[in-house]
Parts: sequence; C-alpha cells; structure tokens
Amino acid sequence: MITSTSTNTTADIETFHGSSLELKNLTMAYGDIEVLRNVSLAVAPGTTTCIIGPSGSGKSTLLRGVNRLHEPKSGDVVLAGESALKVNPDILRSRIGMVFQHFNLFPDHTALENVALALWSVKKMSKAQARERAHRRLAEVGLAERADHRPRDLSGGQQQRVAIARALAMEPEVMLFDEATSALDPELVKGVLTLMASLAKRGMTMVVVTHEMGFARKVADQVVFMDEGEVVEAGTPAEIFDNPRSERLQRFLSEVL
Repeated sequence: MITSTSTNTTADIETFHGSSLELKNLTMAYGDIEVLRNVSLAVAPGTTTCIIGPSGSGKSTLLRGVNRLHEPKSGDVVLAGESALKVNPDILRSRIGMVFQHFNLFPDHTALENVALALWSVKKMSKAQARERAHRRLAEVGLAERADHRPRDLSGGQQQRVAIARALAMEPEVMLFDEATSALDPELVKGVLTLMASLAKRGMTMVVVTHEMGFARKVADQVVFMDEGEVVEAGTPAEIFDNPRSERLQRFLSEVL
C-alpha cells in the first residue's frame, strides 16, 4: 500500500508521512567494475540521512540504485517493508522522488507545466486536478508568482525549487537529493537548503547526498560517510563530526571543514 502525503489546505502547516527505507547488502556495478559493495543502511520514517564523502565514493550511484535508475547487481532495497526491486520502476519512482544536481526541467514548458506533467501522464490525474496541485506545490516552495515562467526566465535557485515542487507533487514516501545545491551560485544555496530543512521538519523521509557540512550537522538525524564504494562510518552528526573514529573520516573532515 502506498502511503501518500497528507494534504491540508494551508501549505505551510502541511505534514508528511514518510516511509522507512533500508538497503541490504546493496552492490552496484558498471560492467565489471563494482562501484558499491555490500552497502547496508537503515533510514527510519520521517528522518533525514545525509551522505558525505569524497568524489567517486559511490554516493550518487547509491541514490540511483534506490530509485532504480541503475539496477543493482545484488542486494535489496526495502521501501516500507517491501522490496522495491519487485515493483514496476515507474510506480517506484512515483513513491520515491529524486532531485538532481542539474534541474532537468523541460525548457519549453512553464514552471506549472513542469510540475503538472507527470501528474496527468503518470498518475492519470485530470489536467485541472494536476494544475491545481502544481499551483499548490509551487506556492509551497515560494514560486506562486513564477508559475507561468519558463526555466530560462528563472534563476538557478528558482529552477531547483521547481524541481523540488515537481518531486513533491507526486506525493512521494521518500525524497532523494543528489547534490541539489552544487550547481547553484553561492548566494542561491541558502534558499534551497532552507526549503529542504523545512521538508525535514515536517516529516519527509529524506536521503541527501551533500557537500554542505553545515546542513548535514544541523538537519540530519543520521550522517553516513562513504569512501571507495563502502559505508565507513554512520552515526549522529555529533558522532561523525565531533568524534570520527576512522582515519579515513578524520582525513576527509580535515580537508572539508
């Protein structure tokens, strides 16, 4: 059974009912090269897990495996107690939203159309219903007055908020963020991070690959450090940032903090 978002009339008091997510010995490969090796990870409902680590450590590949944009070699992804590998990928992606580093908006469609498109094409909503929900989600991310603008007329931060609104419109049980702020100019990063933090406070289950250590320390319930395709350490922000146990994590933090 799909657990959908509970919807109130006032967007700013809306809460989410996120689902649990568990990775069991997940291994992923490109050809003969294993990029992830036996990764196990549990994300409780309504919590935020931030994944940190050096480039090439497998962080983005992990998210692509969760959403089955790249099929795992072995292991399992368990969503709300059920194997996500046994679900039709299109249905799965309506339950697990993903926001990419690059916004992936349709350039010839307005912000409203970008948000509404999957609602009528995938969820088979009427166009009137889809547009109403799209308007609501754009208002929620602070873009009600930009609904009729095309991506070229929006800043990078605004485009990323449209991408977040598009994912939220599908009423996902889990949201994945893959370096959602790394393509933004520094002055635009704060607004997107603030929006993500507000989603976390309202109960969305989130897995966030990020290089924003301040965000991870402040917002995450769990921080996971990956290196060379493996989970090296996982714990609370205080455990990871204030008391790193492994030399690999200590070295990484000394370079980024």
